[in-house]
Amino acid sequence: MAGRETAAKARLLTAKPVTLAEDTRQRSPWVDAARRFARNRLAMLGLFILAVLIFLAVFADVLALHPYDQPDFTVQANELPFIDPVHPLGLDSAGRDYLTRLIYGARTSLLVGLTVPLLSFSIALPLGGLSGYRGGKIDFFIQRLVDVCTAIPQLLFAIFLLSIIGSGVGSVIFVLGVTAWVDPTRLTRAQFLTFREREFVTAARAIGASDLRIAVTHILPNAMAPLLVAFTFAVPLAIFSEAALSFLGIGITEPTASWGKMVGSGIGTSIRVYYHLALFPTILVALTMLGFSFVGDGLQEAFDPVRSRS
Repeated sequence: MAGRETAAKARLLTAKPVTLAEDTRQRSPWVDAARRFARNRLAMLGLFILAVLIFLAVFADVLALHPYDQPDFTVQANELPFIDPVHPLGLDSAGRDYLTRLIYGARTSLLVGLTVPLLSFSIALPLGGLSGYRGGKIDFFIQRLVDVCTAIPQLLFAIFLLSIIGSGVGSVIFVLGVTAWVDPTRLTRAQFLTFREREFVTAARAIGASDLRIAVTHILPNAMAPLLVAFTFAVPLAIFSEAALSFLGIGITEPTASWGKMVGSGIGTSIRVYYHLALFPTILVALTMLGFSFVGDGLQEAFDPVRSRS
C-alpha cells in the first residue's frame, strides 16, 4: 500500500504542469460554443425539427406514397383527411395526394430557404468586407447604395422582378437572393470595422501581408460568429417570403409543390369545409420557422453567452 502511494506521489511530482498557453489551445472558442449550444434544450429541439424536415426533403422520392403531380380520379377531389387509408391526409382540389404534396413541399421550401441566404451572403460578404476594411470613397459609395436599396420594400421589389422574369423555383431564389443582401452587408461592414484595427491585423500588416490575405484569413474567421447567427435567422425569412409570393400566385408554379402556394390554394377554396388544404401547410411553415428561430437563438447564446444573459 505504501509503495502505491509513493509511486502516485512520484507521478504527481514528475508530471508536466499545463501552461496557460496549452490550456488556451485546448479550449477552442468554437468547442466551447458547441458545448453551450448542446446544453440549450430549445436549440436542440429546433435542431431536431430541422433534421426531420431535411430528412423528408431529401428522401421525398422514397417516403411519398404517390406521385406529387398525378391526381387520383377514383376518389373525389378535396377529400377530407383521416378517412381513406390510401390518402391519409386527403386530396387537394386537383385530386392529388395531400401528404405527398406536403412532403415534396418540404423540399421546395428548404431549397429556397437555404439557397436564398447563400446567394445574398455571397453578395454581402465582398461588399460589406470591402466597405468596412477599405473605408473612404469606397465605403461611402457602397453605403449610399445600401441606403437606396433600403428605401425600396423588398417584397414589392421582388414582385416587380418576378413579373418581368417570370415565376418558378429558380426565379424565386434569384429574386429573393438579390433583394436580401442589404442587412448582411451592414453586419459584415460592422464586423470588419471592429476588427480592422485590432493588434493581430496590425501585426499582419507589419509583416507584409496583403489586404486580401488579412481580410480572408484574419478578419473574416473572427467575424463569422455573428454572420452565422444572421444566416440562421435569414433562412426562415426566405421561406416566409417564398410562401408570401406563392400565396399571391407569382412564386412557385405548377405542378411543383410549395407550402406557400398550398396555403393560398387552400384559402381560395371553401376553407370552412376543406380546412386541411390551408391548415397542414401552415403548420409546417410555422414549425420550420420555429426550428430555425430556436437554432438561431441557441447559436447567438452559444457565441455570446454574456450578452444573452444580460
